[in-house]
Amino acid sequence: MTAFVKAPIYVLPPYASFYGSKKRDAAATVEVRAGLDKPLTLAPGPFSLEGKVAYEIREVQVGRIFHIRFRDVAGSSENYKGYLNLLTNYPEKPVINVRIIGRFLRTKEH
Repeated sequence: MTAFVKAPIYVLPPYASFYGSKKRDAAATVEVRAGLDKPLTLAPGPFSLEGKVAYEIREVQVGRIFHIRFRDVAGSSENYKGYLNLLTNYPEKPVINVRIIGRFLRTKEH
């Protein structure tokens, strides 16, 4: 027996992970899709990487598909982990937690 369980919201990939160096900008995009037949709305909630990472929420398909683009703004050379919580209008899933992982190559300076 096989079954398909329909989730209220799909997040792909489940976390934002990006790599970079001081010479190259680091960025990552996460897609959020509505899994129910009703329109989805997203609003920013608590964010733990203020000053290190910037994000932009873009609605690609009204009420259905959103892209959240993260980018490093500090020109970091140290690794960090954090999150962005997105508030939704779905009582089945009122908060989406997007984990963020940044890893940066250390370049040798002469």
